[in-house]
Amino acid sequence: MKLTSNLRSIAYAFAALQVLLLTACANVQMPPPSASATNLEKLRAAQIGPAQVGEFRLAAGKPASMDTSVGGLRGSSISPSAGSYSKQLREELIAELKGAGLLDPASPVAIEGELTDSMVDAAIGTGRGRLAARFKVKRAGAVVFDKELVAEASWESSFVGAVALPAAIHQYGALYKTLVGKLIDDADFRVAVKRK
Repeated sequence: MKLTSNLRSIAYAFAALQVLLLTACANVQMPPPSASATNLEKLRAAQIGPAQVGEFRLAAGKPASMDTSVGGLRGSSISPSAGSYSKQLREELIAELKGAGLLDPASPVAIEGELTDSMVDAAIGTGRGRLAARFKVKRAGAVVFDKELVAEASWESSFVGAVALPAAIHQYGALYKTLVGKLIDDADFRVAVKRK
């Protein structure tokens, strides 16, 4: 009787392990960007003028894989809905400007960007994520703003993959809104895009 009980416990543990392994080997697509209440409020308070969003690409010298995949997810992966992480950041900025009524494809002010870092690590204990980009603002073709900005996050990361992976994916996705928020908050950026 005791042997049967032990075998049953082992079978349950093995089944649970299989579920965890299957959960850990998933590919999750990031949702399409949408405007956030926080960033919309910042944009409306900043008294900036309409702008267009130009090209966003991977920074020179960075490995091509940085724009299409991130490691540190225990065998799982996150796919950008826009095709690449640099384009995901571009679409995030477009969503925020559009939501605030500040997106204008005919504006003489253009915001461009280069992805300089993208990582997430769902390590047991503490998870970490980082997203960085160099933003440029051009007014009538002349560069009036050029600065690299960084968004970072850390969080408690569970031993259990089924808990840790969704948390890491959520935290990584949130870095895009955080980075756009840092751009909006930057005093030099606000001067560069100030309504004339």
